[in-house]
Formats: sequence, structure tokens, C-alpha cells
Amino acid sequence: MKNLYLSHSATIKDIIIETEDGNIKTFILELDDPEIRDNWKHIPGQFAMMSIAGMGEIPIGIASSPTEKDILSFTVSKIGVVTTELHNMKTGDKIGIRGPIGNGYPLKNQLKGKNILIIGGGYGFTTLRATIIYLIENRKDYNEINVIYGARNPGLLLYKKELEEWSKRNDINCHITVDREVPGWTGLVGFVPQILEKVSPESENSFALICGPPAMIKFSMPVLEKLTWHDNQILFSMENRMKCAAGVCGHCNIGPFYVCKDGPVITREKLKQLPTEY
Repeated sequence: MKNLYLSHSATIKDIIIETEDGNIKTFILELDDPEIRDNWKHIPGQFAMMSIAGMGEIPIGIASSPTEKDILSFTVSKIGVVTTELHNMKTGDKIGIRGPIGNGYPLKNQLKGKNILIIGGGYGFTTLRATIIYLIENRKDYNEINVIYGARNPGLLLYKKELEEWSKRNDINCHITVDREVPGWTGLVGFVPQILEKVSPESENSFALICGPPAMIKFSMPVLEKLTWHDNQILFSMENRMKCAAGVCGHCNIGPFYVCKDGPVITREKLKQLPTEY
């Protein structure tokens, strides 16, 4: 969309409760204007601003792949005024959308022909879901794909049906884990960095895409270093509070870097060049 300040009406077509506690839901939307809908083009890793009249707006990563035509999916955790209001909405209700905003993963150029490692944790798996869908739809363009995703317990894993389907495929390696043993759970047990070390993905001709809790990212870095991954091979999806989402207000800047405009995807190499107070 040319005007990133202009919000467009969208209709909630479906709502999926993702977690057992009901605090995370996926909202499947359709832009009301056919012309806006046809011209919407996003890259996995980008986000959009969701708005509710009289309540405000929030930045949310786009959870749907551009290969999923005519719909937009956003997975939202109930953590504030706007998100609580959104969680109270029903199918058929209207919300505002502006975007797509920021950069995404360089899937069409830099990552083509590479091995792809996806590392995600908890609620931070949303844009990685979009990425995995895109990789599968364009499977011939990429080499080995490894997915490592974890949550505190099975009830907090997102996209359970898709995780099950991906785990059955022979062209993608899914390693789904929970922090501790739970009755009835037959999958992997352990923190994401522990599973990463067990899987030991090759660093040669590879890129890692990481999004999740700060602790998961922090403790995954020494493992990747041990496995000889270089900083320019590691792509983060940064999470920060944003306001205007157009690089004007300065709410999200880290030195000269604006998360909303220059991010949210950034290499570890670039991140190390920014002020350390972040």
C-alpha cells in the first residue's frame, strides 16, 4: 500500500483459538476493498498495524504466507487494551489494517539455494509460520530445511495441526519440543538451545532465521557459535514497541536504526553495530 498512514477496512472471516488458555488467537481477515486486496503484497517477516476504532492500534507480525491468497492471518496474544478488545470480537466484525510494513526475510534472493534453519519459541513463531508455508510452496528453491520450535508445554504450542502435518513430510525436518516432560507428550523434551545442539545443523551454505523469547535467543547464540555459524548468517526478527510504524516518531529507534522501517529483520552482524543499551 502506498500510504502507510492510511488504514483499510478488513473483515474477520475466522478466529482460531491457538492455546489451551485461550490467550492466543489467530484472526483470519479479508480486506474489504477488492483493489486493495489484489494489490497487497507482503514478504514473510513483515508486519502490519491492526486498529480498532476508539481503542488504538498495535503492530502485529503477519502470520500468513503471500502464497495464501486473499487472506491475511494475525496471531495475537491478549496482553493489553487493544488486544483484549480484539479477543472479544467475532467473525464478521471490522478492523483496520495498514501495511505491509518493514522488511522481511530475503527469501527470493539471498536465501535461495541455501539450507534454512528456523528457530522459534512460543508466541514468537508467527512470522516464522508464514516463512515455512512459503518455503514449502517453493520447496525446489531451497536445500535442507530444519525447524526447531518449542514452548513451555504442549498447550502453548501454536499451529498444532500444521506442526503435525509438517512433521509427516519428508522434505522438511521438524523438531518440536516442550520444556519439561508432560503426561501424554511423546515429542522432544528440552529447551530450544538444547535441541539445537542435538540437531547440530550444518553452517555451510546456510542461514538461520530466529524469533522468540529473549532468553531463547540469548542461549541459542553460543550453540550457533560452537557450530561455526557466522553473524552474517543469522537473521533475527526484532520485537520492539512501535508507534507510527513509518520511521517518523522515533519510538522504536536504536541509534540510527528504526525497527519499523529498517527492521524488523536484521542480521546479528548488523545488530552488533548498534548501541548496546538495546
